[in-house]
Amino acid sequence: MERATIPSWTLKNSRIFACALLMGAALPAMAQRALGQAPSPATKPNAGVATPHELFGPLFEAVQAARIYPDAKTFADAVANEDPQTILAQYQREQPKDGAALKAFVERYFSLPAPTPVTLRQHIASLWPVLTRPPLDPPKGSSALALPANYVVPGGRFREIYYWDSYFTMLGLKADHRTDLVDSMIVDFKSLIERYGFIPNGTRSYYLSRSQPPFFAAMTQLKPLGDRADDAKVLAALKTEHAFWMRGSGCLPKAGAGACERVARLADGTVLNRYWDAKDSPRDEALGEDVATAREAQRPASEVYRDLRAAAESGWDFSSRWLDDPARLATIRTTTIAPVDLNSLMYQLEGEIERRCEAAGDSACTAQFRRAKEVRATAVRKHLWVAAERRYADFDLVKNAPTTVRSAATLYPLWVGMAAQSQADAVAAATKAELLAEGGLRTTLVRNGQQWDSPNGWAPLQWVAVDGLARYGHKELAHEIARRWVGTVARTWGETGKLLEKYDVEERKSGGGGEYPTQDGFGWTNGVTSALLERYPDLN
Repeated sequence: MERATIPSWTLKNSRIFACALLMGAALPAMAQRALGQAPSPATKPNAGVATPHELFGPLFEAVQAARIYPDAKTFADAVANEDPQTILAQYQREQPKDGAALKAFVERYFSLPAPTPVTLRQHIASLWPVLTRPPLDPPKGSSALALPANYVVPGGRFREIYYWDSYFTMLGLKADHRTDLVDSMIVDFKSLIERYGFIPNGTRSYYLSRSQPPFFAAMTQLKPLGDRADDAKVLAALKTEHAFWMRGSGCLPKAGAGACERVARLADGTVLNRYWDAKDSPRDEALGEDVATAREAQRPASEVYRDLRAAAESGWDFSSRWLDDPARLATIRTTTIAPVDLNSLMYQLEGEIERRCEAAGDSACTAQFRRAKEVRATAVRKHLWVAAERRYADFDLVKNAPTTVRSAATLYPLWVGMAAQSQADAVAAATKAELLAEGGLRTTLVRNGQQWDSPNGWAPLQWVAVDGLARYGHKELAHEIARRWVGTVARTWGETGKLLEKYDVEERKSGGGGEYPTQDGFGWTNGVTSALLERYPDLN
């Protein structure tokens, strides 16, 4: 019977075996055969070529047992700088006493493979499979809502799909060539509209009384027109969503100012949208917090609950944008404000329906939604533009005047293309002077402990700013915001190995505030960062 070749060290250095046995090390199989402790194989498993384990026996096993390298393949791939017999003889003489001494020995006698470079972009790409979930048919007793196709969750405590988060996640999926997930998530959102008449805040039963900022139109723009049957379904879904947001038009007071559901009419007849919620009870996911807030208020608890819920629909939960007193959450009054970001998104939704109706050859629908878009733009210019302060503002429905809070929402009209060039120029100047921080764009100028206020910055607001400013020719400022934001994300990732939900753009670290600890994962941070790195290769 043919026998495998035995490395010469096994015959010449038998004292090493005794040492290894005293140290409790298991001998490699070939070494056992050399001592007559194991049968020889009938064939050559390595075609007669010795492996690192066979060459370095007790040294190899000591290194791997001590786990001095997190990846066991590191030492297996190392290159010996001297003859194996010489290295083993020196190992026997020195007999390193601990991991540090063993590592020093190895790095003296071996050239280790260089670590595989992992860029931020590569790390984000590796996270998509981790955050992807298969189609969901919830078990009985679960609060989860069914979804027919694959989807991506934000991460952390957010185990379900969320509405506006998903658009910014999809930007990164597209940049990373995961259009399969972009398409499947659009399928999921169409399914939600078809079943419920709108897209809920998230896919849980306790979110079915409210939506979130309407980004479905923007999502559909990530996929080109061309499939007639699918295009018809998307158009139907967009019309259904628009009807949901405008449903309150049918229950407005017959004359004068007033509001119903998500629609408000001003004294001059102008119609704008607001955030709202069909329930006026504490949120299921934050019941204790809501009850405590309502106890501190000087008005009926049901009003406070509705305003807290409406703020959750806004996505800015919580922010000085919605507070009478920026220092007191109990003064929240979201439902009395017509937000500039919501009305910008409604303009975008109306424009996308117009575009798709025109592509479908439906002239009546095209004219209807072109008119709706133009009326909306006129309303925003008339009531939400504050020329003296170079900003777009939210509108206070009670005071019949713009609010005083300066926020990154001022950039939404630029992002959807509703601003005049002169307005965009003014917003760009104010953004640079007031909102731009060392690590990206501030959310507001108010520092009050709420997570949608200073010093926090959020991925979706960075994208809206960068894309909106670039659209109006302010490319240098757009690039600078992107550079500062990506730098903050990269710095924190380098320090923690995590991508976070929000960041402190003043100190360039993890953000704070809110009802729960800062989450990692994180869907929209991954998406926006990857999309920015795709747009600006110099930031990689």
